[in-house]
Amino acid sequence: MALTTSIVEPAVLMGIPFLLLGIGLGMRRPAVFAVAVLAAFIVVVGVDRDGLWYLDRAWGVLAGGCFVALTLFRPSSGFSGRALGAVAVAAVVAAFLLSVQAQAWGTVEWVFRERMADGVGTAVQALVLFRGGDSLPPATVAKIYDAVEMQAVVFPAVLGVATLASLGVAWWLYVRLSTGSDQGVGPLRDFRFNDHLVWLFIGGLVLLLLRWEAVSAQIGANAVVFMGVLYALRGAAVVMFLSGGLSLLGYVLVAFGLVFLPPLVLTGAMVIGIGDTWLDVRRKVREPTP
Repeated sequence: MALTTSIVEPAVLMGIPFLLLGIGLGMRRPAVFAVAVLAAFIVVVGVDRDGLWYLDRAWGVLAGGCFVALTLFRPSSGFSGRALGAVAVAAVVAAFLLSVQAQAWGTVEWVFRERMADGVGTAVQALVLFRGGDSLPPATVAKIYDAVEMQAVVFPAVLGVATLASLGVAWWLYVRLSTGSDQGVGPLRDFRFNDHLVWLFIGGLVLLLLRWEAVSAQIGANAVVFMGVLYALRGAAVVMFLSGGLSLLGYVLVAFGLVFLPPLVLTGAMVIGIGDTWLDVRRKVREPTP
């Protein structure tokens, strides 16, 4: 379902940043050049070059270019800071470009809704075939389309999260092929970001709850979803740090919880992540006891 309802092409969103990294930072090894050629092929391929084809690649170039620029100017900073900065700058530039053109935002929103609707149609047909041709219950179909409608409202946040993940894959792969190191992104247990971003989450929550108007509520919902995912990852990092890593049984239990109790698991991880903003448990554990 996640793949069929994706609002961007994952290969393009990973390929463009990798290609830009190779151009901006150099292709020191043949493996980097080979993957860059493959990425270039993925980026230019496409039979139906409609509006979405160009939107995917324009966003990839914008976010990937910002990430490469931050990497060149701040090479000593961590990945998460550069990736978040790249997404933020790209979002501001994209918002400005859309604001100066009449009805541009409405057009972008409509084409993304069409892509998600097509993805849902494909997923429903696959489920019907899996059931041997039996149609899905109307209640199930309604829930699927309600979920897609909710995703359509927060698609900027979903796009931001997908971009962060794609930048992580591209950077890890580039560092791995260029230097042989597998620490380009770093382990999950060390994941953190600027503590002041908690105010973005709080501000989004205020806009979402007060609902002054539809636009402010949508902005608040996107801020809450985007930061909520980041804080859930931060909470998972705290748990990984304190537990020393998960065993096979632990991974099985987490997977079980994400499948059958996703709101409970994600909310718990998010609460831990937000609490870590003030408690900073990992720093206190690392400090020697007086």
